[in-house]
Formats: sequence, structure tokens, C-alpha cells
Amino acid sequence: MGTTDKARRNGQLGLLLGLIDESFDKRSWHGTNLRGALRGIDARQASWRPGAGRHNIWELAVHAAYWKYAVRRRLTREKRGAFGEKGSDWFVRPAAGESWEKDLAHLLREHRLLRDEVARLREQDLPRRVGTSRWTHAAMVRGIASHDLYHAGQIQLIKRMLPGRGKSRGRRAGDALPQEERGAPQGAAMGLAPR
Repeated sequence: MGTTDKARRNGQLGLLLGLIDESFDKRSWHGTNLRGALRGIDARQASWRPGAGRHNIWELAVHAAYWKYAVRRRLTREKRGAFGEKGSDWFVRPAAGESWEKDLAHLLREHRLLRDEVARLREQDLPRRVGTSRWTHAAMVRGIASHDLYHAGQIQLIKRMLPGRGKSRGRRAGDALPQEERGAPQGAAMGLAPR
């Protein structure tokens, strides 16, 4: 944590910096963050698709990098085009001339650049709208942290579906409920089913 971060750790900016750190690469109570979800995945696994027309892990990683770039660009009012490849939002992977390692490095770089930009914000910037957007600086930062966690969850699910990964370490579907509640109408265990 740099000097700037230490001085701001108790304000809203400190909370936002902690949020983007925990959602990407710092330890947190909620479990796996985005970088943790990608740890140990090789290019073959990253390019496996769970179904026709579905995104793979590799595409989710590049998508996350793109949105870190897009939020940073909006915060700085930088012009489009600095992401490093044509297009926006979703990029097909694998692709000629691209490597899993290169795209992971790109994600890390975009995260560091975004985090550095957020650390440069002042508390008084946080409630202000970003350019002509309806979103404030604080909302953009909360949003990109949520975006990381959303896709970390998707990646964790895809990893469980990968061929050759063996049986899941978790419970079987029916084991999640006590014996007497298995087979009950959906929601009955929480008192939500109609009587």
C-alpha cells in the first residue's frame, strides 16, 4: 500500500480501493476473486467452451481487462483506442497472434493502471458524475469491482465443468439439504413454497 493509500484508507476512497483489491487479487472473506479464479488455468482449459455460443474462460479474462480499461478511460476522459486491439467488450479467443499468457499479462496491467487511477482520485471526486454519464466516480469503481466478482463466479463454474477435472470437491446436488427436506417443493426449506 503506497503513501497515498495509507493516508486515505479510512475514507470512502480507501473503502473503494479495498473493494477493487479484494475483488481482483487480495484475500477476502467471500472466497475466490478474479485473479484467484484464473490461477492454475492453462491455455487449453481457458479456451474450452461450456456450450455453443458461450464464452470461455479466456474470453472472460480479456473482457474483464477491456472493462478495466474502459472504466479507467472514462475516469480520465482518455480517448478510445488505447486497449491494444480493435473492438470492444468481447474478443474471440483463442485468436491468431494471441496467447493466454499475453492476455493474462494484459489483464494484470489494466488492473494496475485502473487501480493507480482510482488512487489518484480525491474524496470530493467520488460523488461527481463521470463526464456526461449518469454514474458517479464512486459508482464506476464499485461497478468494476462487482464486474470482477461476477466473472470470477462464472469462471469458477466453468472450471467445474471442464472435461477431465474429475469429481467436484463440493457436495452432490441433493446433499445440500437435510435428509427430510430433499425432494420437497422448491423453496420449501426456506419457507417460501406455497402451502
